[in-house]
Amino acid sequence: MAVVEIPVRGAFALAEGMRLGFGHRVSADDDDAMRMAFVLDGYREPAAVAVTQPAPDLVRVDVVAGDPDAAARQTARILSLDVDGTRWDALAASDPLLSRVVAARPGLRPPLFHSAYECLLWAVLSARRPAARMAVVRDRFAAEHGAVFDVAGQTVAAMPVPERMAEITAFEGLPDVILERMRAIGAEAAAGLLDTEALRARDPDEVAAELRRLPGIGPFSSEMVTVRALGHTDALPSDEPRVRAAAAGLLGRDALSQAEFTEMAEAWRPWRTWAVVAIRAGAPLVDR
Repeated sequence: MAVVEIPVRGAFALAEGMRLGFGHRVSADDDDAMRMAFVLDGYREPAAVAVTQPAPDLVRVDVVAGDPDAAARQTARILSLDVDGTRWDALAASDPLLSRVVAARPGLRPPLFHSAYECLLWAVLSARRPAARMAVVRDRFAAEHGAVFDVAGQTVAAMPVPERMAEITAFEGLPDVILERMRAIGAEAAAGLLDTEALRARDPDEVAAELRRLPGIGPFSSEMVTVRALGHTDALPSDEPRVRAAAAGLLGRDALSQAEFTEMAEAWRPWRTWAVVAIRAGAPLVDR
């Protein structure tokens, strides 16, 4: 097992990201290690890591499987640690609304999906289905067809690599049409068209439009990739009713239209993605 240390620039609290949970990841309130297994960028092999934070400005990655440097780089992206957050800290402290939600969840940064590939798989798995139930299905699917690791005393499974995904034709609890869509995503990844860093370097709207040609991927799912997998700090979701409602409540208003919220968010550039996550996570904890 290799150990890689990641320096932290700006405020960060691993525990806050673990409490938030995301997608198929459930929250964990009573642990000091974040355990993850994922398909490494390049989509040819899995990795497994245990992440801890021994100091405010340092994160430790114990790499159980996979290339240590590659696994640590991907972990940094997943936890938004590849970004210098000092300017976000300054913006949040100076904004009357953001300062309240950040104080409720200090050090929270947006936790991301492991990759564009895994985000798309989750999108078709969970479409119009309860997320908690599909998280169980996802974990069962990964355990049966992916790679299983012992990470800091717990069993964690990574989703299948695209080459393996192409071979899966049946799975209890998943309709054939869902598996067909998952194989199509795998084929796209195998062809090199879902590289997360390459997609991140392009215009988010262009990427979202391109992803919508995949079966089962509509506007919501394609935006989930651009906002919650690629790691953009300033990709504003086009329609987040719960965030608008939370922001309205913090302002003492009954509601905010999307146009009003978009106008208000202009003051948060270039951190609108982080602001949305902070509002969604912190608003329920703010005294009104």
